[in-house]
Amino acid sequence: MIPDFPFFTDEHKMIQQAARDFAQNEIAPIAAEFDETGKFPVETIAKMGEMGFMGIEVPEEYGGAEMDTLAYVLALEEISKADASHGTIMSVNNSLFNYGILKFGTEEQKQKFITPVASGEKIGAYSLTEPMSGSDAGTMRSRAVRDGDYYILNGRKSWVTGGPVADYVVVFMMTEPEKKHRGVTAFLIETDKPGFIRGKKEPKLGIRASATSEIVFEDYRCPVENRLGEEGQGFKIAMTVLDAGRIGIGAQALGIAEAAYEASVQYVQEREAFGKKIGQFQGTGFKIADMKTRIEAARLLVYHAALAKERSKTTGERFTLQSSMAKLFASETAMFCAHAAVQIHGGMGYSKELPVERYFRDAKITEIYEGTSEIQRLVISRLETGLR
Repeated sequence: MIPDFPFFTDEHKMIQQAARDFAQNEIAPIAAEFDETGKFPVETIAKMGEMGFMGIEVPEEYGGAEMDTLAYVLALEEISKADASHGTIMSVNNSLFNYGILKFGTEEQKQKFITPVASGEKIGAYSLTEPMSGSDAGTMRSRAVRDGDYYILNGRKSWVTGGPVADYVVVFMMTEPEKKHRGVTAFLIETDKPGFIRGKKEPKLGIRASATSEIVFEDYRCPVENRLGEEGQGFKIAMTVLDAGRIGIGAQALGIAEAAYEASVQYVQEREAFGKKIGQFQGTGFKIADMKTRIEAARLLVYHAALAKERSKTTGERFTLQSSMAKLFASETAMFCAHAAVQIHGGMGYSKELPVERYFRDAKITEIYEGTSEIQRLVISRLETGLR
């Protein structure tokens, strides 16, 4: 049953149902295969682009669907429920790639980089993390040096979702290292140019079909017109984009939690032990109750964050607190529900014959990327207390 809320418009319900139908008919049947092989799902991602899922909030003039943040969350939730890998790809392209360029890019940059990505013709990526620089972005070692009308980029970036296949990458590098995080600048990279090298593909625990790798820059010449924002504005851009990205991860986590929950409800209604359906035993029934309660609480936090982001488009208000709370609680809910689902299914929960073990593996990353749970707690506590 698809939940309904008074603030849902007919448009929201339409994209939610369209995403659910596509996810269950086109993605769910192939999810296990792509998880096993780790191959990037080129065909289904292209179809998602044709349906408008790769640029939901992008204006029509740039190839998008021109819908709101809640529509994006509803669609991403359904896609992730079928397969978190597809959800990751969708989230990166919508939140981390398109959003940053829409907010900070020039008209020429929007036309050149967003239009093909929003329509599904090209794949975008976002690259902030380095081998020795994760949550502490001010310590990154990659460098961009101005040389006339170009910047010369050198460095190694890690954990780039879409790295093995991306056509464009929003990358962050130091232009003034002595200023630490205030010396970071953002660039729009075309991956078919000399000096861009795709590095080691990561052998991941979960979201295996989302294709993650290192990327290496060796004297890559980036035109000045491909700089995103001003010099030294990169850290601000990165954090602003992550605020939006965390809402996407919250929606992805919600989808994973729902998939684990629904599989568990079906199983406890069918499986028998000691002459009863196992759902009749209190120990199992209470797990179902806790899963459902956490899912509905997570849903409200994610939708609340989506509405806050949508308001920000006119008011300019920050939605950092809402996005961090949504990401924190939804990701931990996904892990809680996936863990409970494996336990409820017993031996079958540990088998690849059922998707429950995949939900468990996929859920874990939601507590890590785009800011760990520890970072979210740090952000929330600092915003609420004013202490640093």
